[in-house]
Amino acid sequence: MPEPLFDPWVKRIAGILYPDEDAGDAWFAWTVGKLRALWGEPEIVGPPAPFTTTDYYRDIAPRLLRRFVGFEELVPAGGLPDWKRASIEIEKESRTPRIVNIDPGYVDGARLVLASTKDHAHRVYLRDGIYAEVTMRFRFGKWASFDYTFPDFASGVYDGFLSKARAAWLQDSDKRRKNQ
Repeated sequence: MPEPLFDPWVKRIAGILYPDEDAGDAWFAWTVGKLRALWGEPEIVGPPAPFTTTDYYRDIAPRLLRRFVGFEELVPAGGLPDWKRASIEIEKESRTPRIVNIDPGYVDGARLVLASTKDHAHRVYLRDGIYAEVTMRFRFGKWASFDYTFPDFASGVYDGFLSKARAAWLQDSDKRRKNQ
């Protein structure tokens, strides 16, 4: 029987949906502060992008922005369910009904993986009610979508952030290999 492999080391990220209104920036900052307390310093913060592809999150606000944050340290990928559970708790703290939505995930050299509580044919169950989805892949020098990829991701609007997170993963992975 082969020896079990260790979890791959990944760059943890979070997509944050928040209201596009006067207090929206304050809610984004509040959310980043909560995530910082859990996961350390953000090293990459993407620009805000209007979120208009679905009204699924209308419970938050009629107009939304999405922004991504990438964190400094490489972490084992197996923690993804814990990250999603922690994100759900922060969402609950935000307000009732919630005022933010947090989608944790990770980037490595080949993919963007996001956590979800919703089952679907293209998602794999991990544990504790959490599923994983390979949302995008890095292929032939660019981010590529799948037929199930959310339209906002497939549009390329987040590619700049994802490429920065991938570059940070490459750099940190190289340092990690050299230090072993």
